[in-house]
Amino acid sequence: MRPFLFYAVVRLGLWFLLWWLLTLVGLGLVLAGVLAALIAMLLSILFLDRLRNAAALRWKAADERRAARHADEVDEDAEYEDAVLDEADGETGSEDRDEVREEDR
Repeated sequence: MRPFLFYAVVRLGLWFLLWWLLTLVGLGLVLAGVLAALIAMLLSILFLDRLRNAAALRWKAADERRAARHADEVDEDAEYEDAVLDEADGETGSEDRDEVREEDR
């Protein structure tokens, strides 16, 4: 969480600095805010790639750990429902094939 928080704070600081500089130049507050957001986004894509990747990798690792913990759990109801659906699909599948064969004749 810390790398993502650091990345977000750096992007927000960059946006604020750019907004302040653009308002000093004489652009309006809203136009300066929009341009600052676009420029900050592009700069963060170009130069803050390592911070973004570090944050993404930590989230990915946490998600994989969470998935590994839940992989051992077996939902018996879901297995039963899958078996019933598979049987139903098997029956309708053969009937559909018979109908197609009769139509071809």
